[in-house]
Amino acid sequence: MLFCLLALTPLLSFAQRAGGPKPPGEDWIQLFNGKDLSGWNAVGAEEWKVADGAIEGRTLTKGYGYLETVKSYKDFQLSLRFKCVGNGNSGVYFHTRFKPGTADVSQGAQAEIDCAINRHTGGIYGFGRAWIVWPSPDKETVVRQDDWNDMLVSIEGNRYRTRLNGVEMIDFTDPLAKFLEGTVALQLHSGGNGHMVFKDIWIRDLTNR
Repeated sequence: MLFCLLALTPLLSFAQRAGGPKPPGEDWIQLFNGKDLSGWNAVGAEEWKVADGAIEGRTLTKGYGYLETVKSYKDFQLSLRFKCVGNGNSGVYFHTRFKPGTADVSQGAQAEIDCAINRHTGGIYGFGRAWIVWPSPDKETVVRQDDWNDMLVSIEGNRYRTRLNGVEMIDFTDPLAKFLEGTVALQLHSGGNGHMVFKDIWIRDLTNR
């Protein structure tokens, strides 16, 4: 058995190198194809483009900007990699809706992304509610500055879980949750010099499980 495993290892490594991004597991769907923004809609006047197989978002007007999925989701797991290039704040919105024709959020919450220390990356911030939950102080240094970070966001009803670079950041059941379905949206916060990069974005729909 050990010999078989050792023999397979080079083949698996070659397949990983030769192919494209690999899903985190079974039943995962690629949300970003690495080539264009098919399946996404830009909301607001900020810049979203594809470069070097990743999505780049830049603030142009100092306003809020979003890149949302065409499809809505209820219960799901989302896996992605992100890197903070500028000093702006970002996040992954879920159960999102916007006021028609605007970049004004009308419902949703976000898994926070901010590569500055003690800015609660992996916490949950709710529209119209401020902070819902943030990580314990000992986890505030898990985020990597000027490097890629791996984030997993799990949403099942009003239970929110996030992992950052393999560390569980929060596991919280929100007693005040009102909205349980909507789009997923990458955010560029207003102000600052926002420049975010995202890649390897996968989703696993849990709604009918």
